[in-house]
Amino acid sequence: MTHLSEDLDQQVFHQHRNLLFSVAYRLLSTAADAEDAVQDAWIKWSSADRSQVADPKAYLTRIVSNLALERLRSTRHKRETYVGPWLPEPILTSRDTAEAVADAESVSMAMLVVLETLSPLERAVFVLKEVFGFSHAEIAEALERSEAAVRQAAHRAREHVRARRPRFTTDRSRQREVTERFFAAATGGDVNALMELLSPDVTLWTDGGGKVRQALRPVVGAPTVAAWFAAIGTVTYQGIEPADMNAELVEINGGPGVLFSGSGRVIATVTFDFDADGRIASIHNVANPDKLQAIADGTAHDIGTR
Repeated sequence: MTHLSEDLDQQVFHQHRNLLFSVAYRLLSTAADAEDAVQDAWIKWSSADRSQVADPKAYLTRIVSNLALERLRSTRHKRETYVGPWLPEPILTSRDTAEAVADAESVSMAMLVVLETLSPLERAVFVLKEVFGFSHAEIAEALERSEAAVRQAAHRAREHVRARRPRFTTDRSRQREVTERFFAAATGGDVNALMELLSPDVTLWTDGGGKVRQALRPVVGAPTVAAWFAAIGTVTYQGIEPADMNAELVEINGGPGVLFSGSGRVIATVTFDFDADGRIASIHNVANPDKLQAIADGTAHDIGTR
């Protein structure tokens, strides 16, 4: 009988595993930390009195949210003393979930960067309310806060995100087309073609984490950013000759991105954010080898919110 209930408990957990990863990743911005939070949630779930659990999904979401919140608080200092811009750890995502535009938008690099600027509580409340559709009362119970405190945090977070993240619904096929053209222009070293695709005040953020040579400050303006990418095919990078560098279009964080590899390892990812005219407004380039493990593993994550 015990075996049967254990199997059932495992099934229930497995059924919600994607959802738990989706919550944890949006709260933590790193796949490794999100996986750890999911693993810790499994340990807590295994040792809990599950006969008292009326709603396993809500219960598990509560556990993983609190674990992620704890972890977020403890990693904040490390992120504040990071060398150069701190960017989220990119993940491969599967096409089918990326069709759900809201799900994809909430896991985009640009959105995760904005979420980094919220307090841990504001971030947890925003993600659970705006992305996963939990009510203020449910969030208050999950995070052990008063409903008034949750409402206040939700309001602050929403205003903050709205100010920093204008909502442009660039057509997905247009995003893909621009990414493909960017890819062709960058690998062909065509500065003029790149210029046409970039917003005049485009910003490039590069994260090398002090491990590889990258710009320590944002690179701003179409001419400078175009020149930066046009040089890719002409210079040796991290000891890899241009001829040995591979570039491919892949689905990263719910949108089209470019993956650079060579000498049997992943070297960098590049993802894009688009303006109202469908031009590239910002570029996030992650080259810190510590942050490329999730991509190197090759697992495509389902980032759905149900």
